[in-house]
Amino acid sequence: MKSSRLVAILLLLQTRGRMTAARLAEELEVSVRTVYRDIEALSAAGVPLYGDAGHAGGYRLLDGYRTRLTGLTADEAEALFLAGVPGPAAQLKVRAALPAELRPHADRISGRFHLDAPGWYASADETPYLPAVADAVWNCRALHVLYRRWREPTDVERHLEPYGLVLKAGRWYVVAGPGPRTYRVDQILRLTSLEHRFTRPDDFDLAGYWAAYQRDFHDRLRPVRAVVRLAPGVSLPGPGQTDARQEEDGWTRTTVPIESLDHAHAEFLCLGTGIEVLEPPELRDRIARTAAELVERYGSPRTPAGDRPLRRPRRSAHPA
Repeated sequence: MKSSRLVAILLLLQTRGRMTAARLAEELEVSVRTVYRDIEALSAAGVPLYGDAGHAGGYRLLDGYRTRLTGLTADEAEALFLAGVPGPAAQLKVRAALPAELRPHADRISGRFHLDAPGWYASADETPYLPAVADAVWNCRALHVLYRRWREPTDVERHLEPYGLVLKAGRWYVVAGPGPRTYRVDQILRLTSLEHRFTRPDDFDLAGYWAAYQRDFHDRLRPVRAVVRLAPGVSLPGPGQTDARQEEDGWTRTTVPIESLDHAHAEFLCLGTGIEVLEPPELRDRIARTAAELVERYGSPRTPAGDRPLRRPRRSAHPA
């Protein structure tokens, strides 16, 4: 967005000093022509920008001019950093552009909030206690919750020391000690924020914990395995593939975890002729039956509705 680029230009010039249009374009990943237009927009808005020609030239702010951007409070800077940084590479880039006094706040946020975009077959859930959980994560405040789990007894009370929040496909999870363990925020039925604070382990890595948790989740979710052959250039998404080896015809034979026969049947059919299921035999037979039904259904062209012969109306046996 143009507004975010203008802010970024101000931050870069204020923290780094003189910069050429080419250097600004490289930092913002836009064209030099776009930088020229943005500089004109800032000048028109009253920002005292000056451009110097020559080998040592470039754009700079008038000496002594300071925007309010680097006068942000710690809370404002933390919220700004949390709002729109998608990944590690972008975090490093934004962190490099931040004033030195704000960088510790950026590091603190990236260690406590981790966004994970790919889906897990779920849509967004209602999370009325999310603000309270986020506040507890940020302020290291313990929680007492009534939590609903899938096994009996379903409703249990838990004492949580929230280390971090993770967003996975529209669903919020809180990683909390002791343990740590993972809890779905939308399954918190009641929450009480406690007065005492806890000490977050210095060596806790939220992103690393979440990666390990996902691997364990997939192992538990997909206890059944299938042996398949994949055509050149065809791949299957998700972790857990083992024993992959290329065969003489260029196809790859591999073993993959599957959630269920129903799920694997639908997933593998999407690959069409790019996959051959070898095991388990019941899955191979099921896909073969589906393929035979498709051949029968689409084996001969279907007569368009407009070309079908019209039926003559049946003559009534009892004329009026």
